[in-house]
Amino acid sequence: MNVLTQIRRTWFDLLTAVQFLTRVPVPSVPYEEYSLARAVKFFPIVGSLIGLGSMLLYRALARHLPLAIVALVIVVYLVAITGCLHEDGLSDSADGFGGGGERDNVLAIMRDSRIGTYGAAALALSVLARVLLIASLPRTQAGAYLIAAPVLSRWTTLPLSFCLKPARDQNPDDGQVDGQGARIARLTTSGSLIFGSLLAFAIAFALLRLRALVPILISGVVTLLTGLYYKHRIGGITGDCFGATNQLAEIAVYFSGVWA
Repeated sequence: MNVLTQIRRTWFDLLTAVQFLTRVPVPSVPYEEYSLARAVKFFPIVGSLIGLGSMLLYRALARHLPLAIVALVIVVYLVAITGCLHEDGLSDSADGFGGGGERDNVLAIMRDSRIGTYGAAALALSVLARVLLIASLPRTQAGAYLIAAPVLSRWTTLPLSFCLKPARDQNPDDGQVDGQGARIARLTTSGSLIFGSLLAFAIAFALLRLRALVPILISGVVTLLTGLYYKHRIGGITGDCFGATNQLAEIAVYFSGVWA
């Protein structure tokens, strides 16, 4: 593969990451079977772009409005720019793990498009937690945490997809595993994991200096605990699980900023 081809593929991988994680219009990208698996290494960069918008909103509004209102506007922005991608994963996971018993029941409930009590409660608590925590961030560090949180929460996809297999079984007709999670589960390479991790941690340290150690550590703990739970309950991971861990890690990073 020559240099120009490599640059072209890298550009397409970045566009794929933006296209998958946001509702931002981007040029169309030629479909390739493993394009999303290659694109996960750029998820932290997409997180930084999302967080940059949050920071700009905070700086523009914090001098003129109560911080609770500013935080609510930021959460609305986060929901809109991602198209509720991670909120959907959190609610489906809450319904599945909360209402299901055996593995097959959990996966069936996750696939159901209707939202249940557990899912509704998880969504309400997620929005409430983010509004309260963002409003409580120290003003001098709020912008840094508003960028670091989406960066580290998107990073969680890398170790989860590297370590865990798809939870759903293969289709006996074509041998393919269905679901969004199957497009990256166990398909993330060690190179992508290392590159994406270094990128995410470098951004966090650039923003927070040594204070980045706690958010990085807490994101890793959330990733480890949720990954072990998914493996125990359903034997692998789904796209909804990726979204749920993302939401939990984002909240945890905001929490670490308030705690600090």
